[in-house]
Amino acid sequence: MNSMGDSKKLHIAMFPWLAFGHLIPFLELGKLIAQKGHRISFISTPRNIERLPKIPSNLAPSITFVKLPLPHVENLPENAEATMDVPYHIIPYLKKAHDGLQQPLSQFLETSAPDWIIHDFAPHWLPPIATKLGISRAFFSIFNASFLCILGPSKSSVTNAQEPRTEAKDFTVPPKWVPFPTKIAYRLFEAKKIFENFDENASGVSDWFRLLTIYLGADALAIKTCTEIEGEWLELLGELHDIPVIPVGLLPPPAQESGDSNKDSTWGTIVEWLDKQEKGSVVFIALGSEIQPTQQDFTELALGFEQSGLPFFWALRKKIELPEGFEERTRGRGFVWTGWAPQLKILAHDSVGGFLTHCGWGSVTEALQFGRALILLPFLTDQGLVARFLEEKQTGVEVPRNEENGSFTRESVAKTLRFVIEDVEGKIYRDNAKEMATIIGGKDLHSTYIDKFVEFLENRGRVKEG
Repeated sequence: MNSMGDSKKLHIAMFPWLAFGHLIPFLELGKLIAQKGHRISFISTPRNIERLPKIPSNLAPSITFVKLPLPHVENLPENAEATMDVPYHIIPYLKKAHDGLQQPLSQFLETSAPDWIIHDFAPHWLPPIATKLGISRAFFSIFNASFLCILGPSKSSVTNAQEPRTEAKDFTVPPKWVPFPTKIAYRLFEAKKIFENFDENASGVSDWFRLLTIYLGADALAIKTCTEIEGEWLELLGELHDIPVIPVGLLPPPAQESGDSNKDSTWGTIVEWLDKQEKGSVVFIALGSEIQPTQQDFTELALGFEQSGLPFFWALRKKIELPEGFEERTRGRGFVWTGWAPQLKILAHDSVGGFLTHCGWGSVTEALQFGRALILLPFLTDQGLVARFLEEKQTGVEVPRNEENGSFTRESVAKTLRFVIEDVEGKIYRDNAKEMATIIGGKDLHSTYIDKFVEFLENRGRVKEG
């Protein structure tokens, strides 16, 4: 139903970064905007578009997929169009290829003249193009507000008043621009990697340059969060960037969204096993499509699951070498699944009591939607800060790690699992996760956020050139 009455139908272009952790929330947001009667052009590469979930038939006329072929770049494997297709160290070449979409995207924007483009952090070259064409720009962040605040301000007045962060240890304490008490900061082993984001990479620019340019060129910052969870951080974010910050809610996808029909058969096998387990007893383990731990990490994880004595369902993207005899010793109690797994359906199952996660914001909000307590094992840039945020909320506990190199032991994995899932002292985490489900699972609440965002888009419309 069109909520706008007789007002103008907007044409909105959407341009996510080439990662499914970005593509899926962008698509979810696009579907919700289309439900309000607006027209969406969803822009990505051919292979990525083919791998997206199918659009509901009632929205299909309102959403057009625009396929821009990804230019060939040296060191980027053939058919690699998303971060899940390449090892972590190859991602800068994917960014370089993504920058090669500048000309075809410009041509599309010029010929189709959308009212808005909702874009990601990566296309630093986009703001001047859109400005010249009179197209309003919204940066949609799939990262949460606390992460963006800790990362840093774009306003020079804020940075000039602070001591610059020039060494890794400077990132291991909360920055001085955060005016309220918090313990959210990087661990030393994470901070050492952070400099990669501030240094020029193989794409020709740094990730921080991309983000800063996007902040300075956007008319608004839309963000996948809500004030009920990140109120003070959202307020601070607006001050750090001097830009309208609009939370769009957590975009919780419907639990029973089936995805591909040929994948539905896998659910039969999985649910048969889950149905045999006691309520709230199973640890679901999934580290996302982009995380590629070392063999040593995998071994310690596996032996930690074994040592915990808890039932577990471990979803692996690719087959790995498990410790000798591991599957035999854990047979019946543990289930190792290789390939695609229906994460939402698994998290929704009553037998699942906890979720060991890499702390991607999307996965975390999916788990909390069903009140699952979290065992936190972050690997990439934003994930460590998300883990600390969740610890502050007492909805999850982080697996202890070596501060210098980030290594962890089977003992620390087993102890953390038992603490969160069954120990009396861990009950507060289980209770808080259930309480969080009332916020994250509240469809009416998130609908209100979408209404406000769409109202903002409608009122702003096209900007005048110049």
